[in-house]
Amino acid sequence: MKAAVIVFPGSNCDRDLKVALTQSMGEQPAMVWHRDTTLPEVDLIAVPGGFSYGDYLRSGAMAAHSPIMKEVVRFAQRGVAVLGICNGFQVLTEAGLLPGMLMRNHNLRFVCKDVFLRVDQNDTVFSSGYTDGQIIRIPVAHHDGNYFIDSDGHAQLEEERRIAFRYCDETGAISDNANPNGSLSNIAGVLDPSRRILGMMPHPERLSDPMLGGNDGRAMFDSLISSIS
Repeated sequence: MKAAVIVFPGSNCDRDLKVALTQSMGEQPAMVWHRDTTLPEVDLIAVPGGFSYGDYLRSGAMAAHSPIMKEVVRFAQRGVAVLGICNGFQVLTEAGLLPGMLMRNHNLRFVCKDVFLRVDQNDTVFSSGYTDGQIIRIPVAHHDGNYFIDSDGHAQLEEERRIAFRYCDETGAISDNANPNGSLSNIAGVLDPSRRILGMMPHPERLSDPMLGGNDGRAMFDSLISSIS
């Protein structure tokens, strides 16, 4: 599998993502600068977390208009898998590749901690390494992670089984107390209609090696390798 990581001014998780992908792929992904206008032929495009363009205007809004994003959209329309993590999720919604929007956390504070997620869909290239309903622990670090979509859009996500992950407690219970940012229906990650584009606020790359304190995130990158290779 060949992969590319998009790097914006203000990205701060691009190297973490590079390490996680390298561990699973056995080779390094291409690191593509936001002002580039071409992408190498790849099977996966990863848009990392951070604070692209300093989060001016809205988180991800300026990055969505970077020159490279035209190519990201074109590759996505061809069926190339796209993974957006944290700020990458925000960029993908601003670019129209995923529905909904990410708003300011309900408590108006930056949140940085480990959370529990319930795997609601394990039949995607991103999640086949997990079992359906599995509870995993993944870190979050964001100020604008409050996912919102209108009622019709929410109903469509539910009907089409495009909610990939939900915030939960260690037992798998979905509750307000387990929701770190106020996201609608405890949504932590969503898929596009093709199920080949995933946006999620938690950072699987930050918990993909036992030396980091756990490896619940590693299965996502291994899933991509086994599903796409």
